[in-house]
Amino acid sequence: MTAIESEQILTLTPEAYDIVLDALHKEDATGELALFVEVTGIARGGYTYDLYFSEVADSADETVVQKEDGLTIVIPTASADKLRGSRLEFSRDGGGGLVLVNPNGPSPEEANPGVPPEVLAKGLDFDLAKRAVLVLEQHVNPSIASHGGRADLVALDDEKMVAFVRLSGGCQGCAMSRMTLSQGIEVTLKEQLPELVGVVDVTDHTSGENPFYTN
Repeated sequence: MTAIESEQILTLTPEAYDIVLDALHKEDATGELALFVEVTGIARGGYTYDLYFSEVADSADETVVQKEDGLTIVIPTASADKLRGSRLEFSRDGGGGLVLVNPNGPSPEEANPGVPPEVLAKGLDFDLAKRAVLVLEQHVNPSIASHGGRADLVALDDEKMVAFVRLSGGCQGCAMSRMTLSQGIEVTLKEQLPELVGVVDVTDHTSGENPFYTN
């Protein structure tokens, strides 16, 4: 591991600091553990994160090491810019827990892999895209909501007549999502919008409740 001393990337509120330090003391009898914070992926247009305790030496990648009054924070360099200016705080919502407030977010291209940038740049503010959104809301989502699923239109290529759809909830990572897309969503969209010739799933199925793709 290559450790890089850097300017402060992540701050902790006093309450969050006390919670992290208390948990660290309960778990770490040797005093050798650090708090690792990293960006793990993208979901619903924002970054996803992992926070855990581990020995600094366990990291094989280049890292940024930040010292915080008796607490060592390790951030992989690949996550540093994505986390710069973030704040770890305690929220009492939903029973209480640590929340990472991040002013940064993925670019539209980063958040929507598989969609051509020029198609993504068109947005959804035109007739065919608006009609596709309406079909998903009125004919698709009510039926897949029974197992917590949802389908959203990400982009629409009105030259090749291809819709790009992202699944979420129970449909993200579900082994049946291919069937849901081809036999349900795609059929419905083409029935309601005969000009469409294809529907592309741009969901990250490596995450979700039951991921079936692996990296």
